[in-house]
Amino acid sequence: MSRRRRYQDTHPWITFIFGLQSLDHTTWLLLGEADSKCKHIAGAPLQPEVAARLNQVYLSKGIHGTTSIEGNTLSEEQVLARVQGDLELPESREYLGREIDNLVGAYNDIIGAVLEGRPLRLDVARISHFNKQILDGLPLKEGVVPGKIREHSVAVANYRGAPAEDCEYLLDHLCSWLESMQPPPDRPELSYTFAVIKAILAHLYLAWIHPFGDGNGRTARLIEFQLLIQAGVPMPAAHLLSDHYNQTRTQYYVELEKTSSKAPFPIEQFIRYAMRGFVDELREQINAIRQSQMDVTWEHYIHQRFRNQETMAKRRQRALVLDMGKEFIPRSEIRTVSPRIAAAYAGKTDRAISRDLNALAKMQLVRRVRGGVIANRTIVRAFLPVTAPTDG
Repeated sequence: MSRRRRYQDTHPWITFIFGLQSLDHTTWLLLGEADSKCKHIAGAPLQPEVAARLNQVYLSKGIHGTTSIEGNTLSEEQVLARVQGDLELPESREYLGREIDNLVGAYNDIIGAVLEGRPLRLDVARISHFNKQILDGLPLKEGVVPGKIREHSVAVANYRGAPAEDCEYLLDHLCSWLESMQPPPDRPELSYTFAVIKAILAHLYLAWIHPFGDGNGRTARLIEFQLLIQAGVPMPAAHLLSDHYNQTRTQYYVELEKTSSKAPFPIEQFIRYAMRGFVDELREQINAIRQSQMDVTWEHYIHQRFRNQETMAKRRQRALVLDMGKEFIPRSEIRTVSPRIAAAYAGKTDRAISRDLNALAKMQLVRRVRGGVIANRTIVRAFLPVTAPTDG
């Protein structure tokens, strides 16, 4: 008979037991919607530059979320600039950028391994490697060694991590437990559900165990990302949970505390909280993808309308409506819409602009608004499937 470990008395919520039957109907609906939306995102064709930008933006959101919640003061815009290699910081704040660089490297390692088909078995060594990557070169408290399981007690606010003597055992047990958590062979449709729940449970258990002297939250969210990516969650979507935790930081800590403050330690409530935010952010991401696809449809439509019309005036009109964007353009600012429009109207009178706008209005490609015009981009909505209006 195995000896009783100290954590069993100090941390009775760490049980490595979880039953799907504890999830309520709302959580199951959210899991189903998340599965559907992730497949939608994975199957959405995007232009290469748009896909690259989407990946970069959501990588930045994920990194900003996971570092901001731990105290990094760089804004989301600054994080994006750092990811793009465009943000230099004064020496006194360079450590903030170093933290971003560390996470970019860790995320890229995971993504590269998945794309190359290399195995990413989650074990104690890998979790320790994540922690070492995250903390490399950062200012740390005395006694904190990146990637080394702590040998002392730690506390965060009112929460005290598991006994140091049990940390390695608990990490190893966590990895084995997660690996064993598989859907029944006759229920392959549950594979995504199991993967997402495993990712959230891994995050939760690492926060409970708190095995390292620092960087536990960032390590937990990196593990969560790996498990989501391995499950086939698209890269932009796999960053959304970290962003959600940061956007709802107060509730994040409240829900986290509930899981360990009082029996019966409601893990299912934390999962519901995580899934609700995940789905909300997936909806926003799909709206962004849909808008990008509408932009492509609009551009294609304009080229179709001007097909085989290659006079100088028609080329100028096509360029004008394409460069107008989505905002109202005052009549007096038409020449400044873009550099190529400025060049096209150089040396021409305002009458040429009026003729072009009249031609575009006749084609229903622009709408006249008092004092200016706006591209009639709503016309492409006619290409969407017909649906009945809904309340809200």
